[in-house]
Amino acid sequence: MKMSDTAPAQEALYLSDIRKTYYTGTVDVPVLKGVNFEVRRGEFIGIMGSSGSGKSTLLNILGLLDKPTGGVYRLDGQPVETLSDRELTTIRNIKIGFVFQAFNLFPHLTVQENIEVPMMYAGVDIRKRHEISREMASKVKLAHRLDHRPTQLSGGECQRVAVARSLVNNPTFILADEPTGNLDEKTGNEIMALFHELHRAGTTIVMVTHNPQYEPEYDRVIYLRNGRKWRVIDNVNHKTEEFET
Repeated sequence: MKMSDTAPAQEALYLSDIRKTYYTGTVDVPVLKGVNFEVRRGEFIGIMGSSGSGKSTLLNILGLLDKPTGGVYRLDGQPVETLSDRELTTIRNIKIGFVFQAFNLFPHLTVQENIEVPMMYAGVDIRKRHEISREMASKVKLAHRLDHRPTQLSGGECQRVAVARSLVNNPTFILADEPTGNLDEKTGNEIMALFHELHRAGTTIVMVTHNPQYEPEYDRVIYLRNGRKWRVIDNVNHKTEEFET
């Protein structure tokens, strides 16, 4: 599973005509109706849209948790539509760092153990796991909390653990789903500041959110409506495009 020789070197993600239809009895329910965009390495992308716009379905496809009905999705140059479930699981663990609204930490594990979970699935040696987990905990300013459990942490600290965990396998990109949704405004802003710090260090981030206050903070914002891309705000080049839906 190596990167395609024809894929652009700076391409992290590429989606072309991504469609998703759910079938309920005799009724077809199209949710995504031909979504197109790419994410370059090092970009910080926001995906926004109202309820029913298709962003949750797109999130599941980006995270390899669901397969599109049609279209092309390349991750790190690798077309993923034809891969087996086992191959998808391997790629998901290595190439995607997940950060969820609800943190999704194991309450019985320590901070260090929670950070190490993706590396355990990847078969990383225990000494290397310890080394990387301490390094990542330090990066998110939790080096002093390694022996604590999630119930002993604040919401912001739990999310910092989740961010550290997302980084351990050096993924192609971080996929963040409403990462500030369970946090108060001050703590949410602190987590966004952490994402900006990672972005400045070169991390590629795709964040799905409904919070319009963060719109100016992304390199680009991709708005979905009725299962299609309808607006792209480019904050780097100071331009906006709109598309028919």
